[in-house]
Amino acid sequence: MNINLTLIGQSLSFIFFVLFCMKFVWPAITNAMAERQKLIAEGLEAADKASRDRELAQEEAVAKLHKAKQEAAAIIEQANKRSNQIIDEAKEQARVEGERIKAAAQAEVEKQVTQAREELRSQVAVLALQGAEKVLASSVDAAVHQNMLNQLAAEL
Repeated sequence: MNINLTLIGQSLSFIFFVLFCMKFVWPAITNAMAERQKLIAEGLEAADKASRDRELAQEEAVAKLHKAKQEAAAIIEQANKRSNQIIDEAKEQARVEGERIKAAAQAEVEKQVTQAREELRSQVAVLALQGAEKVLASSVDAAVHQNMLNQLAAEL
């Protein structure tokens, strides 16, 4: 065997192999690599988009949380104002009711004092008559001396 002929045969076989690979194998490999590259690019793009969406969602959550805290503080403030208002109204009602009870009690006391005075006047008039009766040792007619008794009761 001649080395030149072997070398030429091997060269031709290599060229045929390269052409065969370029015609049939290389496009399949390139297509697979392109698809893989496309999948990787889409995955990276989806990851970037998901990261941006996550950051936006996190910012929205923080904003909503802040807003909810402000609303809760406003509701608490309104509740405190309303409770203070209710307390003030209850105090005012209690004060008015106390004054009414006090006025009623004072009127009742004045009524009882007046009634007691009238009873005392009538008792003093009777005692005065009894005393005058004993002093004079005679019977005093109450009908005759009614005017005198009324004057005596008025003086007392």
